[in-house]
Amino acid sequence: MSENRFKIVFDGTLLPGVDIDSAKRNLADLYKSEVAAVERLFNGLPVTLKRELSQTDAQTYLQALRNTGIDARIEPEASIDLSLADVHHHAPVTAPAEPDSPYAPPRANVGESLPEYATLKPLGLEGRIGRLRFLAWSMVLSLVTIAVVAVFALAGLALVSSDSTAGLIIGGILAFFLCLAFFIVSIMICVQRLHDLGWSGWLWLLNLVPFIGTFFPLLLLALPGNTLANRYGAPPPPNSTSVKVLSSLWLVFIALFIVGALAGGISAIQDEYEDTLESSYQSGSVTTDDVEVETESPAISPDDAAESAQPPVDSAQK
Repeated sequence: MSENRFKIVFDGTLLPGVDIDSAKRNLADLYKSEVAAVERLFNGLPVTLKRELSQTDAQTYLQALRNTGIDARIEPEASIDLSLADVHHHAPVTAPAEPDSPYAPPRANVGESLPEYATLKPLGLEGRIGRLRFLAWSMVLSLVTIAVVAVFALAGLALVSSDSTAGLIIGGILAFFLCLAFFIVSIMICVQRLHDLGWSGWLWLLNLVPFIGTFFPLLLLALPGNTLANRYGAPPPPNSTSVKVLSSLWLVFIALFIVGALAGGISAIQDEYEDTLESSYQSGSVTTDDVEVETESPAISPDDAAESAQPPVDSAQK
């Protein structure tokens, strides 16, 4: 007995809360087509989007279509048993294509546009990356930035010591373009993370908004991405060991930052305390000297000295 086959049917119904224009755009992105090419699917008549699918494949395609906002459904295909004699003695009949018919399915193949995993593109605005890969790529970019800044700092010290004005100007120009390149790459990484959430890459501009830009990167790290395909493509591949190691390095960096901040704070408090003690000691010494000067015994006149030099008279002898 042959395996049951299924087809996916759509009659123009949308999922609750989905705008029809958004659904058309999402469906056009899924089929890699224009919006005008999928508008005929929204005329209210049942349209078969895909035929001859197994139950597993049908569920996969149905989930991908529902991610666009349309409410498609799975229906069983009518089973047709062909004998071997029919296959040999009857030539297959191909129906003429009707591109203008509202019942004709889109020309794009859903299976070809929905790979299991998306292709990673670190230097691009297309594609999707998860939270760990977002951390790992950001760590690589940070390490490269630190290394380049260290090299430029050493070169700058050498140029300053040699009084090379032209070298300083050239180094400043190169540093500016390198910083610009690192900035662009960081935007690309953030945009791909937004795509994994199903959000537009233009939301990256929220990083520039005061107060919101402080918490928006934390939001990208907290929210999980879509497990299935969305309008930006298939889900990213599973995280490799290198991705996990690089993302865990952020914990080391954060720990070092906290330890350094605590050590700097303790050192600053200790210096302030020593300065306070030193200033208090200096002010106290001046006061003591002033008191000693003021409390010295007054000068004794000659009459008082002569009187004090006479021997005392014993009252008993008188």
